[in-house]
Amino acid sequence: MINVKQDVNALWERITVELATVFDVHGVCATIATEVAHFIDTPAIIALCEPNGRYYDVWISQPNGLTEQTRWESDKVNLDMLTPTGYPQLYEKHTQSPRRLVNNDLWFIPKESALVVPLPYPARPDPVSTLGLLCVVDPPPEAAEHLENLGLIAMFITTYLERAALRAQCQRQAVEFSVITEISHSLSSTLRLEEIFDRVAGEIRGLLDVETVSLALIDQATGNIVFVPELMGALFMEIPPIELKPGEGIAGWVAQNRQPIIVQDVYTDKRFYKRSDKLSGFQTNSILCVPLLAEQNVIGVMEAINKRSGDFTMHDQMLLDALSSPLATAIVNAQLHQDAIAEKRRIETVFQSMSEGMMTIKHDGFITAVNDALLTLIHRQRGEVVGQQIGDVLHLKKKDLSAFLYDVMTTTAEPDEYPQLACELKQNGDYVPVLVGGAPIFDDDHKVTEMVIAFSDLRQIREIERMRDDFFHSIIHELRTPLALILMYARLLLNGRASNDDEKTERFLRVIERESDRLQMMVRQMLELAKLEASEIQRSSEPISMNDILDEVVPPLADRATEKGLIFRQAIQPNLPDIIGDRPTLYMIFKNLTENAIKFTPQGTVCLDAYLEQDKIVIKVTDDGIGIPEAAMPNLFKRFYRTQTAVERGIAGTGIGLSLVKEGVEKHKGEITVHSREEEGTIFVVKLPTIQHPS
Repeated sequence: MINVKQDVNALWERITVELATVFDVHGVCATIATEVAHFIDTPAIIALCEPNGRYYDVWISQPNGLTEQTRWESDKVNLDMLTPTGYPQLYEKHTQSPRRLVNNDLWFIPKESALVVPLPYPARPDPVSTLGLLCVVDPPPEAAEHLENLGLIAMFITTYLERAALRAQCQRQAVEFSVITEISHSLSSTLRLEEIFDRVAGEIRGLLDVETVSLALIDQATGNIVFVPELMGALFMEIPPIELKPGEGIAGWVAQNRQPIIVQDVYTDKRFYKRSDKLSGFQTNSILCVPLLAEQNVIGVMEAINKRSGDFTMHDQMLLDALSSPLATAIVNAQLHQDAIAEKRRIETVFQSMSEGMMTIKHDGFITAVNDALLTLIHRQRGEVVGQQIGDVLHLKKKDLSAFLYDVMTTTAEPDEYPQLACELKQNGDYVPVLVGGAPIFDDDHKVTEMVIAFSDLRQIREIERMRDDFFHSIIHELRTPLALILMYARLLLNGRASNDDEKTERFLRVIERESDRLQMMVRQMLELAKLEASEIQRSSEPISMNDILDEVVPPLADRATEKGLIFRQAIQPNLPDIIGDRPTLYMIFKNLTENAIKFTPQGTVCLDAYLEQDKIVIKVTDDGIGIPEAAMPNLFKRFYRTQTAVERGIAGTGIGLSLVKEGVEKHKGEITVHSREEEGTIFVVKLPTIQHPS
């Protein structure tokens, strides 16, 4: 027979020595169970409840030192059932009512009785969080007489369990802190949203032991909450993106109220958005949702879904909340980076697509960027320009470029008053007229870091001015000649120079009529030009017969060609399909083209062909005339433009006919092309779409 009182003191001493260097719960429980079994000479059991109450970790030690570790489900070993009073209690297996122990894993171990001591001891004012029990199997009779001493042993044991639990908690917190730190560092090392989402998901799933993680961002335009498919899992990749209205769903509530929430059973919560589960087939059970805050602004929410090990706890919420701040910052930085890249690309696109030559230079004169238009203007390659001093690349004629750059750098003018310089820029061995403008670029301290310099090529403007001057000179000449003839023959008639001479009178009147027609034609062209300027040439919605148009155009012009000694040929396909068009405009197009063919053909043939080609009517005007110089082809359809050949040969014209023709063709969604060789003739081809009837 053992002396329990003496054994208790010895047990305390033995346990103290054994546990001096043991800091983990497993070591503490195994040591206690072994020592208790050895001293009382009967099996001893330690059972500790898992923090979420799902199961008990159990250590069963025999007197010979053999220890077995197992696990019991909590519904089979209920601490409240075994220790309803909170004090040690002896259960006699055959004499006491076994209701509390029936179907209990513990009840199958003892043969006669079981002494159950709760851990921690309830008299302790600060109980440890890990609950459990110490059980002595078939204890000797004298053990039951010293329940108070066994209770003290339990209290003694709980001190070591508390120490082990605190050590485990510290280790767990160290691991969690390490994971959070690693995630934070990882997030700060990337500016790509895809990488951010990829790095976050796996770490959070492991840290919180959850089935999946979802993340939603607030659309700044609509305010809606849009979930990121990459973090929703494979089931969500095949369904439309999940988008919630402001305040909708648990995520919407969290974003609107700016506070985290734990929902252990989502289907009992009216806020839960059930449609996502219906679409994907995914079963949501529990959710921990926290807001993502960046500079006090909610940019989205993060959800941990379906806790695998029991329910979500406040500790889980603290962990997810700790991750939300660096995640929100990383997302904002990534979005700002994307916006900056997009803005940079927009600026580069605008910069490169501008028709003016553009360059940026540093305050010290080194060129940092140029666009294609400037490279074309100065006939240089990009590598020859970027990184060079502007004075080594650009040379002005009789102008000081450095003085102009100084004016730009020191300007305080409004944007529409930035310095400009009209000059001539060296291009290979020649100089081209340009207008140079510049604007400074300031940093946050209002210091000039760079300058933007624009070069406008004035050659085209000068050409337009020349064409305008030629036009006005031509108009003056064209008006003066017929007016002089009309005035002269009218005065002859008034002075009686043709009196009693019917033949002379008729000849004078015909000259007046011809020159009046010529003036009328010029006035008509000027009116058509005015309509073109006002965009008044419009397509009508009525079908027009091309055969009727050409029947009206051809006969008088054929007579004119014959009178000039030319051969006029026509091949017009009968019954051409109708087109949608404006009759006066179409008449003007083919009258101008045919008149030009006759006018610019001193001798030879003028042909007009019209035929159907697929769904387009093709009208071809061909002549054997003086042709068009190759250098004049790019400007042929420009307003007021007249070829040098026509001017030198004294062929009358205003230079607006072909521009009117091209405008009219384009108004009818058609196309016009020209093929010509100087001194060999010209071919104008017009293609107009026919009316498409539904099949």
